[in-house]
Amino acid sequence: MSDNLLSNINNPTDLRLLDESQLPEVAQELRDFIIDIVAVKEGHLGASLGVIELTIALHYVFDTPNDLLIWDVGHQAYGHKILTGRRESFHTNRRLGGISGFPKRSESIYDAFGVGHSSTSISAALGMAIASNLKGDFNKQHIAVIGDASIASGMAFEGLNHAGVTDANLLVILNDNAIGIDPSVGALKQYLTAVKEGKNPRQNNMIKSLNFDYSGPIDGHDIFAVIKELKRLQKVKGPKFLHIITTKGKGLQQAEEDQVKYHAPGKFDALTGEIHIKSEENLPPKYQDVFGLTVLDLARKNEKIIGITPAMPSGSSLKFMMDAFPKRAFDVGIAEQHAVTLAAGMATQGMIVYCNIYSTFLQRAYDQIIHDVALQNLPVIFCLDRAGLVGEDGATHHGVFDLAYLRCIPNMIIHAPINEIALQNILYTAQLGLNHPIAIRYPRGRGVIADWQTQHFGNYEKIAIGKSVCIKQGSKVAVLSNGTVGNNVSLAIAKMKHPETIAHYDFSFVKPLDDKVLHTIFHKFTTIITIEDGIIKGGFGSAILEFASENNYTSKVTVLGIPDEFIEHGTVAELQQYCKIDVKSLEILFSSY
Repeated sequence: MSDNLLSNINNPTDLRLLDESQLPEVAQELRDFIIDIVAVKEGHLGASLGVIELTIALHYVFDTPNDLLIWDVGHQAYGHKILTGRRESFHTNRRLGGISGFPKRSESIYDAFGVGHSSTSISAALGMAIASNLKGDFNKQHIAVIGDASIASGMAFEGLNHAGVTDANLLVILNDNAIGIDPSVGALKQYLTAVKEGKNPRQNNMIKSLNFDYSGPIDGHDIFAVIKELKRLQKVKGPKFLHIITTKGKGLQQAEEDQVKYHAPGKFDALTGEIHIKSEENLPPKYQDVFGLTVLDLARKNEKIIGITPAMPSGSSLKFMMDAFPKRAFDVGIAEQHAVTLAAGMATQGMIVYCNIYSTFLQRAYDQIIHDVALQNLPVIFCLDRAGLVGEDGATHHGVFDLAYLRCIPNMIIHAPINEIALQNILYTAQLGLNHPIAIRYPRGRGVIADWQTQHFGNYEKIAIGKSVCIKQGSKVAVLSNGTVGNNVSLAIAKMKHPETIAHYDFSFVKPLDDKVLHTIFHKFTTIITIEDGIIKGGFGSAILEFASENNYTSKVTVLGIPDEFIEHGTVAELQQYCKIDVKSLEILFSSY
């Protein structure tokens, strides 16, 4: 790095030595640094570019890490990381063994709270503020930075509701840019727009009505105005709320103009901003597109079909249906609990509801799955995108717990298709009419069938619920796979010198299990291997072990999957290798028998 201001900032103490007039130059250098690195290494771009001035101002005014700063979700924390001792290691961001893409307490004393899912910042900061009061520290500052999409979530409102009746030294900063990953939605977004446009009477301020000292809205890119207001608020006791207006992607024209695409654009030209286009010719489809195109096709033929997603219309590809049938496909914002119970309500009225939620985010609606759906045995169709290992987003985003946390719920059907054809067929089967709710899980990324859309799309076949498929006969060892990781099994077997020893069964249904075939397998094989792209504890392999115990079988069962630990970030290939469920590891294992 050339000798500039940023190169001499190793921590916020160094930043505070600068004259305030130098901070716009730091902002430009920080923007350039992030753009240069992310252009090559990839990652989240637009969110961090939008809060550069705010980031600098916060560390310039407040005594971090003694004052506690919490970033909601953390997509926007790259500038924070660079200013807090991680400039030299920033090129390792999201890489195996490198720094995390999100704030993480074990990584830095400046990361006051680990994040990755939305809407946790206010509750966490309030908890810290109350704790400070109890310890007699009434001067410590507690700051939560939250976006307009995240603050619409129920948990954020719960935090605001509690904070308003305390004397906690809490500052909530609303970073209002009218977009999360996709554009923000809902009545709160309309309210904030009215506030920004001066159309809302100041005496009708909903934040003030919750007993917050409200100020703003102010220009979040005017660093001097932000610093001035932060210094004022520093002296105000009790709960405070600062409304700032920013532009996601600020400083890179393309990122400002296409904020959805530049949330995480992949590799791009740092000078021009042009994204490096990857050829998609002859590539298999993304699983999310298999879902999106299939549900749209089914919805054209069945007017009872409804689509719901909590703030992921592009990422889930439900946007296809939203564009075609805007009255039958809903983005409900970051509100997983609401999404699940909304789906339940629709199901009671005979609607066929596809509720599409990333696996890691369905965890946020666990009570609603049990109490509002399964207990009432409502046939909601849960489509769990990003199931299994997701790669560089790491521990907060891996969808590895769903098989275990859903399997224990009565009435749930659980299915993990092995490929694109199986996915479209279970989506088709589900809308024919089920007597129970069903969870269909599939991974991030591309499938395995390059000509799926031209040769297979729309050629539906009804799937028999709870039935397994024998993919390959074998003489010595039975391998039972669940989901798309079964393709690793097939590839590993194909590489063996003696593949005839291995039998391979696709157990796409974890619940109900194919008991009839399991009895046959346990009678025939003394060695059985299960493999899944989920945690070993309580998942598919555990179900097989339970079956063996209940029926007094003595065959040796080896369970492969995700170990009992939180898996960090890296490529999916690297993480599969770590978990020993990659093709090479499986080939070595199978060949040892």
